[in-house]
Amino acid sequence: MEDRQVTVTFFHHSGFSVGCSDTLMIFDYWRGEKNEISGSLALTENDFKGYKQVLFFISHEHPDHYDRVVYDFKHLNYVHYIIASDMPMDAEGDRMAVGDKRRYGNAAVTAFGSTDLGVSYYVVINDVHIFHAGDLNLWHWREESTLRQITQAENFFYEAVKPIAGLPIDICMFPVDPRMGGMYEAGANHFIMTCKPHVFIPMHWQGRTEIANDFARRCRTKYTEGLALTKPREHAVITFENNSINIHVYLAAEQEDMLKRRQRTENEDVVRQALRSFEDGDPFSDSDLPVDAFTADKKAQE
Repeated sequence: MEDRQVTVTFFHHSGFSVGCSDTLMIFDYWRGEKNEISGSLALTENDFKGYKQVLFFISHEHPDHYDRVVYDFKHLNYVHYIIASDMPMDAEGDRMAVGDKRRYGNAAVTAFGSTDLGVSYYVVINDVHIFHAGDLNLWHWREESTLRQITQAENFFYEAVKPIAGLPIDICMFPVDPRMGGMYEAGANHFIMTCKPHVFIPMHWQGRTEIANDFARRCRTKYTEGLALTKPREHAVITFENNSINIHVYLAAEQEDMLKRRQRTENEDVVRQALRSFEDGDPFSDSDLPVDAFTADKKAQE
């Protein structure tokens, strides 16, 4: 079997693009409440170059998952929209209810359930299995909900996950929302234990990058690798080779430039600090070495 390779790009919140073979899939693209995704970070037709088809997925109508800017591309004949069946009437696209299946070229799409509005999506393309949860999650507030409410939420979530368990999942994008307080990651943990995705990417973490990074580190098992993409247009090239997974993460070009500028500034600060030390007559003022070591060395030279 040939190596299977995909490129996953993070935009904002729960918005990702996944490029595989000649298909680009864009899930729940949203520019953000404060228009965080704008300028060079925004999605453009340039992102579609090299692909024969572009599939936009909209899991449900919540504004943090449904940005009508995606319809700016509807004039392109290779762009298709896949939307949940309960989306508003003015939403355009092929509507999918739970259990529906559709095929777009080499991409086979199945709609699964959610514990909120809409659906979650499962896509099989070139023997790569991709799952985007939408708002499928164990939504519970341990500090506020009653035991009965928590139990109901758990049962609702477990039933929604059952049809997905047993399916191969290579890449999973799933909510890890800290607003729920205690045990906010319970849904993600259950999904990982039950469905065993090969690569788990946290999403919906409310702008708290430390949540994504920490969970990606803690969620690793013998079956699952955690991957945090936290900066707009940060992307990972993931290659599945027989029994191994290779992941290479890249920042957007402008972010790389920013980091390089920051590194240069830090280096310049170190040089200036050293020069000031020499000018002050004590070149070793900021050294880690004990003063006695310099004294001994000086006496040895004398």
